[in-house]
Order: sequence, then C-alpha cells, then structure tokens
Amino acid sequence: MHSAAPPPIRRALLSVYDKTGIVDFAWALSERGVEIISTGGTARTLVDAGLPVREVSDVTGFPEMLDGRVKTLHPLVHGGLLARRDDADHMKQAQAHGIGMIDLLVVNLYPFEKTLADRPDDTAGIIEMIDIGGPAMVRSASKNAAHVTVVVDPADYATVLSELTAAGGVSTATRTKLAAKAFSHTSAYDALIADFLNRLGSDAPETFPPLLTLPLRRRLDLRYGENPHQAAALYADPLDKQKGAAAAEMLHGKELSFNNILDLDAAWSLVCDLPDPACAVIKHNTPCGAAADPNLAMALKLAFAGDPMSAFGGIVALNREVTAAAAAEAGSIFLEAIIAPDFHPAALSILKQRKNLRILRAGAVTPVRGGFDCKRVAGGMLVQERDDMGEDFRDLKVVTRRPPTDAEMRSLRFAWTIVRHVKSNAIVYAVGTVTAGIGAGQMSRVDAVRFGALKAVGSLDGSVLASDAFFPFRDGVDEAARSGVRAIIQPGGSKKDDEVIAAADEHGIAMVLTGRRHFRH
Repeated sequence: MHSAAPPPIRRALLSVYDKTGIVDFAWALSERGVEIISTGGTARTLVDAGLPVREVSDVTGFPEMLDGRVKTLHPLVHGGLLARRDDADHMKQAQAHGIGMIDLLVVNLYPFEKTLADRPDDTAGIIEMIDIGGPAMVRSASKNAAHVTVVVDPADYATVLSELTAAGGVSTATRTKLAAKAFSHTSAYDALIADFLNRLGSDAPETFPPLLTLPLRRRLDLRYGENPHQAAALYADPLDKQKGAAAAEMLHGKELSFNNILDLDAAWSLVCDLPDPACAVIKHNTPCGAAADPNLAMALKLAFAGDPMSAFGGIVALNREVTAAAAAEAGSIFLEAIIAPDFHPAALSILKQRKNLRILRAGAVTPVRGGFDCKRVAGGMLVQERDDMGEDFRDLKVVTRRPPTDAEMRSLRFAWTIVRHVKSNAIVYAVGTVTAGIGAGQMSRVDAVRFGALKAVGSLDGSVLASDAFFPFRDGVDEAARSGVRAIIQPGGSKKDDEVIAAADEHGIAMVLTGRRHFRH
C-alpha cells in the first residue's frame, strides 16, 4: 500500500526579519511554479532580486498600517492558512469569500531578544520588537500542519526544497516536526517578552510568577549523561545572563559529558568568587582543592597539593589567563578538563599535547549573581533565588574573647568563600589562602569536621576552619581544636551558640559569625 502523496505547494507567504538565504529559497520556489506573497522589507528584497512577488496588501485589499503593526492580521491571510483542504465546508466557505490557500509559510520574528540585549534602556524600541502578526501566522499554519508547511528557521530551507524536489511536496512527518519547532519558537519568544514585561516599570517585579516558562535552547549534544547509558544535552537559557560553562568555547579535547558540564560550572563559579589569581580543582561536583596566589602556576600547584589523590582526573578552573608556566604545572597531573578566561598561545600549545584534555575558554570573570536556581523533582521543579555571598563580610561579628589576627581573618574569608561551594554538610580547613582539608556531604557536622581533618595531607596546626551552617553542639569545635585550628567562621544561629562560643574560648580559638548559612544540596 502506497502512502498518500504530500499536498502540493502552489502558494507561499514569505515574511522574514532574518533574510539569510531567503532570496535563493524564493528563487527555488518560483522555479517550481510557486506563487510568492510577501510583506514590507521581505517583498522589497525579493523584488530587488528580480523575483515575481505579490504584496500581502494586494491580497487583503488593505495597506500596511500603524507603522507596520497591522499587515497580515486579516481573514484572507489566516483563512488561507487555517482552512482544511479535506473539509468540503471549509473549502466552500473559502471560495465564497475569495480566500486563496497558502500552502507554505516562511516567517521569522522581530529580534526582540537581540534588541533587549543591545538596547536594554530603549523601552519603546524593545516594545516595537514584540511581533504580533508573525506569531499569529506561525500558530495558524502550525495548527494546520496537516495541510500547510511552516518554516521559522533558515536552516530548514534545504529540507523543504529537498522534499519538494523528490516528492512534489513536504511529507507529513516533516510538516509535523516543523510545526512543533514553530510552536517551540513562539513559546520561547513569548517567555522572553513575559520576563521583560514582568520587570518593566516595577520597583519590585514578581520574583516567582504564577506561570514560569524557561526559553531553553539546545546548545550541545553531550557525550552521555551522568552514566554512559543516559543520553544528555546542554540547553542555554537566554534569560540567564551569567557566563560560564554553558557559554564557554571549547578549544580542544573529547566531547563533553553531563558530569563534565556540572563540574566545569562548579569550578568556574568558585574561582569567579575569588578576587586574587586562583585555582579550583573539582571532583564529583565539589572542591577537593583550591588556592589563591599572586603566581597563577603556584596557585594551581597548591590547589593540587591539598588533596592530590582526589585531584586525579578532576576538573580545573583558573580565574586568570593561563600562562605557559601554569599549563606546564597542569600537565603534570591527569585532568578531564580545564576552564579559564583565556589561554596564552604558548599555554595552549602545551595543553593541546594531551589529546583528550578538554580545554574551554569562558571569557570575562564575573561572579555568579542573581537569577534562578532550578532543581527538577518528580512532578515539578523547585525554583529558588541563586545563592550568592551578598554582604556576608559586611557585618562579620567576632563573638569570642580573642579576635582573629589580620592573617587569620584573610584566611577565614578565603575559607568561607570556598565552603559555599562545597556539598553540605560542609567544612573547609585552610592555611593562608590554600585549602588544607575539605569535609563534604556528611550527614552530621562533627563528622564533616573529622573527615576534613582526615583528608588533610599536612599539619592543620594554626589553620582556620569554615562551616557552611551553624554548629549544633560544641563537639565540632572540640574536634577542630584537636587538629590545631586557631580560628573559625560560621553563620551562628544554633540554640547552643553560647556553648559553642564557650568551647572556642576554652581552646583559645577566635570565632566569627556571618549570620548567613550556605547549604548546597
């Protein structure tokens, strides 16, 4: 049994802002005997190219008006897109009202997103880039995909022409796929507009709107997911202005996996929080070493030295251009990937000697601030404001008899910055601006203190300690004292804060409270 022939394309409406490839596409249609209808600038482009074109205003009998806001919103356009060719009553009504069928719609929308990015303060100009007629036609054609082909992406012109050449029309499967793509296109477009309008003219825009639509665009097919049997892809969110792993340029190496992206993001986010030249080594989405030093190569060496066993096969991030010396240092250890703002040509030459090493250029170093943090759960999604350090260091409160020395305070600030990036319950030991031991993901805080000390390669005598949340009992401080800790930074807020502070005083430990915890699950 032979499948039915695809519906022929006799008449097409072309109205595009992005005119990439449109002239060649229109010529190919015209040579196949397709009548072309067009609007405004698209029509002028096609006429200038010598194509026979009929203006939409000639079809509708109405001129474009209101500065182009109204041109295709007409029954003679939408009737031609929506009429079911297999419904005798539809066709009878169309004939009675002089509605000609439109078999192919080629539309891409006003550049709302680009205008918003290029001219964020031009409210009037941005609003003019809210396309009305385009999405309306796209939705009409997509609803009637059984009979009409809709194209919103110039990349699909070749597919349409190929099927026209081979079969005289576009297959049902392709029409359906193009319609789905078109609805996704208008959905993302509307999400960007909704976000803009939510923030427009309000001192306190609604943080969590009743309906949250994220206009995610597939950027990259990944090697695999968390495990090799899981397929995965990376989607970019145009509403998230942060830069990092999702936007980084891959310069070298194997395809990225799901875990690579997670770890690269964690590593990059950490080093962006450190003002001095710094390196972070990430394993299984949590730091196993971090260091800051005026010499980037030394920062890298010190970050590895904190836990060299865990650093094997890790992800590295640096917050300065990678020098040849830093690249040589990195070359002494097996790594999965390295991400940095940029790479000196000599550094790239060294790193590229390792065939499989993934090298990513992230561009400007900008601390990750604002936006949503989303976590998928069965049946829904948890959405929260992204955790950032805010003003953690503005109102530090010394609560012990001995205040920290200047050197200890500098080290405490460093440790507190790192602990925010460690899986909870989290403890970070630091000596100067180098991590000395990290206790991550423990079910009890005192075990996190013990585990961090266990991971320490060298002596912790004179070190400082950061805890991402309060100590529920004094036992954590007692354990820290046994390891030689001299200063502690933590949020405070426990019912037993008095006992915890008293324990610190007994051991001669300086303690500072931030008033803010940083759980990371």
